[in-house]
Amino acid sequence: MKIMTNQANEPVWRESTIHFKLPQELKLLDEIAHNLWWVWNYEATELFAHIDRELWSKTEGNPVLLLQSLSYARLEEITKDEALMKEMQAVYAKFEAYMKEPVSQSIPSIAYFSMEYGLSSVLKIYSGGLGVLAGDYIKEASDIRADLTAVGFLYRYGYFTQSLSMDGQQIANYEAQRFDQLPIKQVLDADGNPLVLEIPYNSFTVYANIWRVNVGRVKLYLMDTDLEQNSEWDRSITAQLYGGDNENRLKQEYLLGVGGILMLKRLGIQKQVYHCNEGHAALINAQRLADYIQNDELDFNEALEIVRASALYTCHTPVPAGHDYFDEPLFQKYMSHFPNKLGISWQEFMDMGRANPGSQEKFSMSVYALNTCQEANGVSFLHGEVSKRMFAPLWKGYFAQESHVGYVTNGVHMPTWAASEWRKFYEKTFDKNFYNDQSNPVVWESIYQVPDSEIWDVRMALKKRLVKYIRESFQDNWLKNQGDPSKVVSILGKINPNALQIGFGRRFATYKRAHLLFTDLERLSKIVNSPDYPVQFIFTGKAHPADGGGQGLIKHIVEISRRPEFLGKIIFLENYDMRLAKRLISGVDIWLNTPTRPLEASGTSGEKAEMNGVLNFSVLDGWWYEGYREGAGWALTEKRTYENQQFQDQLDAATIYSMLENEIIPLYYAKNSKGYSPEWIQYIKSSIAKIAPHYTTKRMFDDYVSRFYNVLANRSNELKKDNFAKAKELAIWKAEVAGNWDEIEVVSIQYEGNTAGHVVEVGDTITASVVLDKHHLQGDLGLELVQLRADPVAQADFLKVYSMQLEKTKDTKLHFTTKIQVSQAGTFKYAFRVYPFNKDIPHRMDFALVKWINI
Repeated sequence: MKIMTNQANEPVWRESTIHFKLPQELKLLDEIAHNLWWVWNYEATELFAHIDRELWSKTEGNPVLLLQSLSYARLEEITKDEALMKEMQAVYAKFEAYMKEPVSQSIPSIAYFSMEYGLSSVLKIYSGGLGVLAGDYIKEASDIRADLTAVGFLYRYGYFTQSLSMDGQQIANYEAQRFDQLPIKQVLDADGNPLVLEIPYNSFTVYANIWRVNVGRVKLYLMDTDLEQNSEWDRSITAQLYGGDNENRLKQEYLLGVGGILMLKRLGIQKQVYHCNEGHAALINAQRLADYIQNDELDFNEALEIVRASALYTCHTPVPAGHDYFDEPLFQKYMSHFPNKLGISWQEFMDMGRANPGSQEKFSMSVYALNTCQEANGVSFLHGEVSKRMFAPLWKGYFAQESHVGYVTNGVHMPTWAASEWRKFYEKTFDKNFYNDQSNPVVWESIYQVPDSEIWDVRMALKKRLVKYIRESFQDNWLKNQGDPSKVVSILGKINPNALQIGFGRRFATYKRAHLLFTDLERLSKIVNSPDYPVQFIFTGKAHPADGGGQGLIKHIVEISRRPEFLGKIIFLENYDMRLAKRLISGVDIWLNTPTRPLEASGTSGEKAEMNGVLNFSVLDGWWYEGYREGAGWALTEKRTYENQQFQDQLDAATIYSMLENEIIPLYYAKNSKGYSPEWIQYIKSSIAKIAPHYTTKRMFDDYVSRFYNVLANRSNELKKDNFAKAKELAIWKAEVAGNWDEIEVVSIQYEGNTAGHVVEVGDTITASVVLDKHHLQGDLGLELVQLRADPVAQADFLKVYSMQLEKTKDTKLHFTTKIQVSQAGTFKYAFRVYPFNKDIPHRMDFALVKWINI
C-alpha cells in the first residue's frame, strides 16, 4: 500500500488580539500622539523620529502607529534613555502649557461644518484644497483660542491613493483605514459604551458612531455609518469621500447637515454662529429650523429669522455647474417629511432651493444656503465678485454689484506649511512670539536685514531635502511602472538640486490647464536642456476617477516625461497628498499655476509656497490677483485677449516661455562668486515681506471674525432677547408688507431743472419728486433712483444709486425728493425703485421685495 505523504486536516484558527500597552512613564507620548497639535509643532515630530527614525518613516509619520509598533524591548530602552525622556518632558510641557490657555472671550463661538478636513496625510478624510483649507482653519482656531467645534465624516476609505500604470494611466486604489491606528478617539456614553447617534431619514433610521479628533484645543467630531445596525446601503454613506452616485451624495449631505446638528445636540454643544463650508452642509438649517419650531414654539417665519441671523455660507465654487443640485423626486424621497416639521408646504420647501420659485428647477444646496444664511462669502476678492454675479438671479430687483455677498481671501496655516528649517529661521529672525502677530507686515520686514547667504542656505537645504525625498519615496514605484530600470536610474540621477526647479501640484481638472507648458515641445526642450542653465519641472496631482479629461492630461504629461529629451527634466510624482505637498512647496524654486480665468476661486498652494521663500508664477486669478507684487514673483495678466480658449492658451503658453527665457532663468542664474543670485534673493525677501503676512489663516480668521462672526453673533443675540421679541416683530412686519406690497400706488412724479425734451448737460442740477400712496401697507418704504449706463453692444451696466429723501408723510402718502448734479456725459437709463425699509434688517437681500416705477 502506498504511503500517504501529503495529507492534513483543516486547522481551526483561534484569533487573539494583543493590545499594545505603554509603560506608565511613556503615557505622555500617547496623549501627544492623539492630539494633532504634533502636526504643526516640529519639536513633537522630531521627538517621534528620535524614538525610531526608520519606523517613523515606515509608518509615514503616524505617531499612533509608531507607538503601537514599538517592541517591548525598545519601550524599555526609551524609559532608560535620559536624553530622550528629557526631550519627551520638554515637548509635553510645551503641549500642556498650550492646552491650558483659556478660550478667547472676544471671538463668538462657532460650529463649523465641512465634508472634508485636510489635517495630516495620516488621517485620510480629505481630497484637496477645500479639505486642506478646512483643516488649516480649525488649526488656526486652536491657535487663537477660538471656541470652535467642527463636524465632518470619518471615511472608511477616504479619498483614493493614486498609482500609475505602465502606460501612464491613473489607477485609483481605495485602501481601508484602520481606525485603531489613527489619532482619533471614539466617543463613549456615560456607561463607557460607544455612543451611537440615531439619524431619522424619511422612512428609516441611520446609526452612526461618533469619533473625536483633538486638533490642539479644538474638537472635531466625525460621524461614521459603518455599523452592523445599518443596512449595507447605509453603511456605505461614509465609505468614500465624494464616492457613489448622486443619491449617496444626498444621503451624505443629509447626514452632514441634519445629522451634524443632531450630533451636537446629543453632545450638549450649542454655538452662536453656524458656518457652512460649502453648500454640502446647507441642511443644517433645515434641522435648526425644526428645532426652533418644536422646542421654542416659534412659527416658520420667526424661526427663519433666528436661523438666518446666526448662519454663514462660504462658497468655494466659481461656476454654477460646480454646485450640488438634486432632482425633485430624489430630493422628495429623503426630505418629504421636513415641510410638515416646518409648517410649510412641499412646494414652499422646494422653492427655498430654487433661484426661480415656482419653476421646475432642481433643488440647489447653494440656493438653500443663501436663503437660510444671513451672510455669504467667496474665498478671494475676485471670487467674491464672481459669486455676486453667479448668485444675482436670486434677488431679482438688485444688480450683482449691490449684492451682500462678501469675501474673505483664503490663507494657509503657516506653522503647518512652513518647513521646520524656515520656522526655526523665522523664530530666530522675528522671535517666537511672532506667531501671535504673524499677519502683521511690520514684523516680516526685518527679513530685509538678514544676510543673503542665510536665505540661500535655507533654500538649498530644502531643495536637497526634496531631491532626497523623491529618490527615497519613488524609486520602487518607478521601477514597477517605468518598465526599464535603466530609465529609472537615469531619472533619479538627473534630479539636480542646483537646477532651477519649477513645481506644479494641484487637482488635475481641465481648467487648471496643466497642459499649457507642453504647447510647444521644441521650445520647451530648449529650455530644459540648456547645458549652462538647467531647468526642471516637477508635476504632481490627482484627477477625479470620473474625470476622463483630467486623467488624460496626466497620461499626456507622463508620456512626454518619458521622451528622451525630457527624461529627468519633466518629472511626474504620483499620489499627491499632504506629505508630498509639503516637500514640494518648500523644495522647488518657483510655483507655477495656470488656471483659466476666472475659474480659480482662491487656490492656496501658492500661499504655502510663499511661507517657504518659493516664488509664484501664476495667472492673476484667485488669491494671486490680490497677492502679486512686482519684484516678488511673476504674473500673467488677468485680462483675456481672445474669446477662443485655444487661442488664449497658445498666447499664455508663449508668454510663459518668453518670461522664463528672458526674465526668470537669467535672474536665477545671475550668480555671484558665492554661488547664488543676489537679485533672486531680493525677490525672495520681497515675497516674504510683502506677500506672506497677508495670506496666513491668522489674517483669514481675523477677517471672518470682523466681517461675519461678530455681525452674526450680535444680531442673533438681539433677535433672541425677551423670548425672541425682535424676531417675532420682524416676521410680522415682513408678512404684513408682503401681503400689501401690490397696493403701493404712484401718485405723481415731477422734475425740476433743465430737462426739457430730456436734454441734459453736464453741470445741470435735476430735482426729482415722487409721491407714493402705500394705502394699507404698514411700516416704512425707501425710494431711490437707479442709473445705468446704456451700452448699445452689451447689456446696460449698473452705474449708481441716488437715495431719495422722505420729505414728509401725509396720511398714507409719502413725499420723496432728490437732487442730482449731472457730472458725466453719455447715454444713460434710469428708473425709480421702491423697497421696504426697516433698520433692523441686515441688508436688502434679507427681504428683497422691489417695485419698479414706470416713468
